[in-house]
Amino acid sequence: MGPLSEEEKAGLIIDYAIDREGVYGLEQLNIEKAVLWTFGKRIDHTQLFNESFVNRLHHRMYGQIWKWGGTYRTSERNIGIEFYRIPQQLKVLLDDALYWYEHQTYDPVELAIRFKHRLVSIHCYPNGNGRHSRLMADLIVEKLYGKKVFSWGGSSLVTDDEKRSIYINALRKADNGDFIDLIAFALT
Repeated sequence: MGPLSEEEKAGLIIDYAIDREGVYGLEQLNIEKAVLWTFGKRIDHTQLFNESFVNRLHHRMYGQIWKWGGTYRTSERNIGIEFYRIPQQLKVLLDDALYWYEHQTYDPVELAIRFKHRLVSIHCYPNGNGRHSRLMADLIVEKLYGKKVFSWGGSSLVTDDEKRSIYINALRKADNGDFIDLIAFALT
C-alpha cells in the first residue's frame, strides 16, 4: 500500500500509523464501530435521508483518524462534482431518495444501489466515499426494508484488485444508467 503523502499525513489526527496499511487497519476498526453504532437503532427514512445523518455516519467512520471525517471536501478531485456544489447536490439526492422511498419508485435493492451510486458520484468527502456509500446502501436495505446487507463482492475492495476492477467497471456502467452489474456485484 505504501507510505502516506505529506498532505495525507497533515490530515491525520493520530500519529502512529505512518503508512497506508496501518491507516487502513485503523479505518476498518472505526468503520466497524460505526456499524455497531447503527445496531439496535431504529432509523426511519426521514432520519436516513437526512444530511446530518449522512455526515454523522461518515464522521463515525473516519473522524477518530482524519481531521476531515464527516466534513465536505474543499478542493477539486478527478472524480465527483465541483466541491462548492456538494451541499446542494446532496440535498437533491436526499430529496429524490425520500420520494423514491415514499412512492415505491424502485424495489428496495435498486433504490439502495441508485442512492449509493449517486452519493459516491457526488464524492462529498476527501476520502472514504466508496465505503461510506456502501454502508449507506446497507442501512437502506436493512433499516428501511428489513433485508440482509449487501455482500459487495465478498471481499475487501481495497485489497482485492480483481474485485475492485469488477466494482469500478460496474460503477462506470451505472454512470451511463445501467445498474444491472452494480446490483449483481452488491448481491454476490
